[in-house]
Formats: sequence, C-alpha cells, structure tokens
Amino acid sequence: MKALISVYDKTGVAEFARLLHQAGVDLISTGGTHRTLAQDEGLPVRQVSDLTGFPEILDGRVKTLHPRIHGGLLARRDIPEHVEELGRQEIEAIDVVVVNLYPFVDTISKPNVSLDDALENIDIGGPTLLRAGAKNFPFVTVVVDPSDYGWVVERLADSGPSMEERRHLAYKAFHHVSQYDTAVAQYLRQEKDEGLPQELSLTYQKLSELRYGENPHQSGALYVPSTGGSDGIAGARQLHGRELSFNNLLDAEAAWRTVTDFEETAVVVIKHTNPCGLASHSDQAEAYRMAYSGDTVSAFGGIVGFNRTLTAAAAREMSGVFYEVVVAPDYEPEALEILQKRRNTRVLAVPSLQDEGGAYDLRPLSGGLLVQTRDVIDEEPTSWQTVTERAPTREELEDLAFAWKAVKHIKSNAIVLAKDNTLLGMGAGQPNRVVSVHLALRIAGERARGSVLASDAFFPFPDNIELAAEGGVTAIAQPGGSIRDEEVIAEANRHNIAMVVTGVRHFKH
Repeated sequence: MKALISVYDKTGVAEFARLLHQAGVDLISTGGTHRTLAQDEGLPVRQVSDLTGFPEILDGRVKTLHPRIHGGLLARRDIPEHVEELGRQEIEAIDVVVVNLYPFVDTISKPNVSLDDALENIDIGGPTLLRAGAKNFPFVTVVVDPSDYGWVVERLADSGPSMEERRHLAYKAFHHVSQYDTAVAQYLRQEKDEGLPQELSLTYQKLSELRYGENPHQSGALYVPSTGGSDGIAGARQLHGRELSFNNLLDAEAAWRTVTDFEETAVVVIKHTNPCGLASHSDQAEAYRMAYSGDTVSAFGGIVGFNRTLTAAAAREMSGVFYEVVVAPDYEPEALEILQKRRNTRVLAVPSLQDEGGAYDLRPLSGGLLVQTRDVIDEEPTSWQTVTERAPTREELEDLAFAWKAVKHIKSNAIVLAKDNTLLGMGAGQPNRVVSVHLALRIAGERARGSVLASDAFFPFPDNIELAAEGGVTAIAQPGGSIRDEEVIAEANRHNIAMVVTGVRHFKH
C-alpha cells in the first residue's frame, strides 16, 4: 500500500505518517512535506520525482502533474485492462492521498495583499490530486482534513476504511475543493464591477447548531461563508446568556442593520424583526429612554440594539424590562456586569460589517433563489423636492430625515411617525397603506400631534393624507410617483401639511 502526502498545513502530519509507516504503508511526498517527514522526523519517504523520473520545476509549481502520479490514482483495480496498463507503463498504484491546499483565503484576507501574492497561493496540483483520488474513492482513500488522521490510520492498519467511509472522505475532498475554487473565483471577480454575476457560487460551513428553527418542529443552524471570517451578527461574540435561537438571530440582525444605519448615537428596540422603538440622542441613556417610549408594551421580550459601546448608565435604564437579546459593538465593564445579572438575556458584541455595499440580499423561493444588492444608497434630505405650498421647517426636515431612515427597516407597507429623533408609532406589513397609517396613529396616540410621517412607497390615494391630518401630522416624506400624486398633494395642501418627495422607494418585504 502506498500513500502520497503533500500538505501545506502540517498539523499532525508527522505522527500520521509515522503510524502509516508502522502499518506497513510506503510513503511518497513532495517539497516541504518531504523535508518535514524525512529530515525532521527521519521517516523513509520517497520523493515524487523518484516515481515520475522528472524533477520539480518552475519553483515547485509542477510536481505531481504527471501520468505516473495520476495513473496510479485513477486506475480502477477491478478493471483488468487498467491493472495491465499500470504494469506495462511501470506505474505504481497509489492507495492513499493526503493533501491540503495553499492558504489562499488567509492570503487574500491580509491588508494590501498584491495580485502576485494572491496568484502564487492558488493551488493547482493539490486540487488535482484530491479530485483524482476522490473520483476513484472505491479504491483510494483521500484525506483532506487533519481531524480525520486518527481514525483513518486505525482503519488502514486493520482492513481499511469501508466503502461508505471512503465515500464520505471523497465528499469532503470535493467540497473542500469547491470552497477553494469559489474563493478564487470571488477574488478574481472583485477586480472589476460586473453587477450581479451570471453564475453565483455560494459555499457555507456550519458554525453552530440551533435549538430549532422558527418553530420547534423545524431544524435550525447558523452557517458562515467558507471563504473567510464573518462579521456582523454571524461573527458576534456571545458574552452572556442562554443558547441563541433562530428567531433571536433574525431579530438581532434586524436590530444591528437598523441601528448601524445611523451615524449618530442611536438605540433600537426590535419585535419580530420590526423596529417598534427607535431614537437618536447624544446621550445614550436618554436615547434608550426615548426608544423605549416608542412602544412600551411591545418592547417586552424584544431585542435592543446600540451602535455605540453600551454604557453603564444605559444598562441601568433597561432595568425592569425583559429583553431576549442585547446587541452592541462593545460594553463598558460595569454595563456588562449589570447585564450578566439577567439570567435569560443574551448579550452579543458585534463586529462592524466590512463590505456592506458588496453584499447580496438572498431570498430562497421554490425552485430557485432571488438575489439583489442591499438597500444601501446615499440620500441627502436637502435634495428632496418640496411639492406642497408649504415647505417643511428646519425642525420638520430633521425629523423627516430620521423618519425616512427608520421606515426602510420596517416591513411594507411601512408608515413611521416621528418627532425629535424618536419613533412614536409605526404600521408594518399591512395589505394596504391606510391601515398602516391607522396603526401608527393608534400607537402614537396624542403624541402624533406635531409629528412627521414617512412612507416607504407612494400613496395610492389621498385618504392616507386625510387620516394623517386628523391625527395631527404636520409634514410627510414619500417617494412620489403615483398616478394620483396631484390628488395626494392637493390633500396635503388642504391641511397645510408640508410634503417632500424623495424619489427613492424603500420596500422591505
């Protein structure tokens, strides 16, 4: 039995090779791996060049790409013609392949990595060996994961891995190569802006099991990209609390997306992925009080998010209100001590998103996948068009800017009422917009008087404006573009409501 070993990550490979040798397996190796096994460990190892009769060339770029290697891997032992041909060509059959690849992902993750460095770390021979061995898995044991060394050598010392075990190892090898190729393709694609790709390859690896999915009868797990580390909620450190659930993570994502959309200090309270409380204030504790006041009933059992290091003062303000999850970039030591007294509250420290503009929004559907770029766009409120007889005051325009940023994070049809950088009421997910206006006014109550309103899409009828005016709304921001815009604007003028048109829609289904 012969084993070809060629690894970049040499973790555990010396002990593995020693046990293979003790089990009577002949060892073959290349380059640095050969030096490790032969010179450092004193094991009897042949060079690949001894089999091929051809030296390594091009600074080691070409070592194993040779018929004497791949013939030995690909020949089927149950086809007499294959066995005879190996004999005629004096090719030795290879029974075990142990390979892992150049660190391409680690290389391109380094700051200011050059194209030459990236290209030098694209492995060619390694993936080819893995594919050849995995293709012929009924006769070849292929090992790509060092964590498999222990049990594989035990099987090889006995009767060898079973067919199902070799098939599983082959699956791991092909999957590993697929992930590797995806990382290379994505890196090369970044060299120019091509819009949405014609073909989309996505590879993820399981980070953790979840207790269940949205409901107890559903399985759930968290996956992260196989091509590198994760930031945002998937890369969060859990500092306290019970195991995170599927719904916890969905709501935490909504909180983080919302609160990091604000440059100034902001706090959001999320319930079922919708902001039910949101505020901005230079004092974080005050921002929390304002956000909580948006809907004190719905806040119970929600998720609260901060876009600044959580202060002890803000943590103390949360006393008496149960939150499932607290999300922030970091925590003052005293703030963390306060939160750790809440047995049932999970506490997450979230790293900032590094590539928000280039990320995709993915939505599975039966038989396919919907893909879009994220709803990220530079907007300047001073460029909005005033379409009514009265323009908004400076204070109204500031509140409209806040409301407009808030409404994009609420499910359509979305309506937001706001004043003094505080969400007073919202309507979400309704089949018609006038119901959303009604819900927002009902939540805001008397506070709606003197507030501003933002709508994620245009008003199809002027009844929305009439209802808003009855509630005391004084200014409105909306995209415009309805065939009844003139009627809508006329209704606003009739109630002396200032209205601006943004020209941008923020549907969130």
